[in-house]
Amino acid sequence: QVQLVESGGGLVQAGGSLRLSCAASGRTFRYYAMGWLRQAPGKEREFVAAISWPGANTYYADSVKGRFTISRDNDKNTVYLQMNTLKAEDTAVYYCAANRRLVVGTSYDYWGQGTQVTVSS
Repeated sequence: QVQLVESGGGLVQAGGSLRLSCAASGRTFRYYAMGWLRQAPGKEREFVAAISWPGANTYYADSVKGRFTISRDNDKNTVYLQMNTLKAEDTAVYYCAANRRLVVGTSYDYWGQGTQVTVSS
């Protein structure tokens, strides 16, 4: 089992920035690819970003490319999502997820509880 706890969500004005964190515990963080996904009200959960183990490769949804950056600190068992130039359409619950195999999609084995991000226009 991998336990994931997100933090860093909140309310921000359009054009602003937030950094989400996801702390992993339980089974070793090592060798797991990590992802960030989001779900807006009335919409399906969607892929946002993913990072391989140990962090050489990153992937992004077209909607966030150039604005969001995923990174990981393997010594701290933590993955981050730096979100810049936020837009109202970025409003969603953001989930951290883990999988042994890197997934550019939504099929992850382990999920956090989610953190709300609200962007006011």
